[in-house]
Amino acid sequence: TLPHVRAAHGAYIHVSTTLHYKGSYSPTPYQVHVSAAKAGVDALSAVLAIEEGPKGVRSNVIAPGPIANTEGAARLSSVVSPQVDEAGVVRYPLGRVGEVQDVATATVFLFSDAASYITGQLLPVDGGYEHVRQSQLPYPQSVIDPESVKHMIKGKL
Repeated sequence: TLPHVRAAHGAYIHVSTTLHYKGSYSPTPYQVHVSAAKAGVDALSAVLAIEEGPKGVRSNVIAPGPIANTEGAARLSSVVSPQVDEAGVVRYPLGRVGEVQDVATATVFLFSDAASYITGQLLPVDGGYEHVRQSQLPYPQSVIDPESVKHMIKGKL
């Protein structure tokens, strides 16, 4: 496909996540496999942007945060903070959880001529959630004694 993308001066869009962005103080426990894989996707896209840019090819990453009605949300729903906490405070700066349409719209933008000078970038599609995200499980208890928090994790370990 690369020869075709070069000929069309096209673009690649890779899908990552925001789980690994702030792992040092806001980890999502038991997601090391996802964090490592998505960090690799981010690096791959950056290298493609540099190597293929002179040939007219763009490469960017879309990194969805919590998106309603998706496999990721279903697996992490007990781990990812709810939209509204017990005190009624909305946990998302834009006041809602993302929808699949939000990711689709970002994808259309990055493939469009409006993004013709954008390459090598990571675009979080999370409504600003990454800026307010906190550790989802008690730390370090969740790492030292995983059994004590197993009831808080809906996803598969």
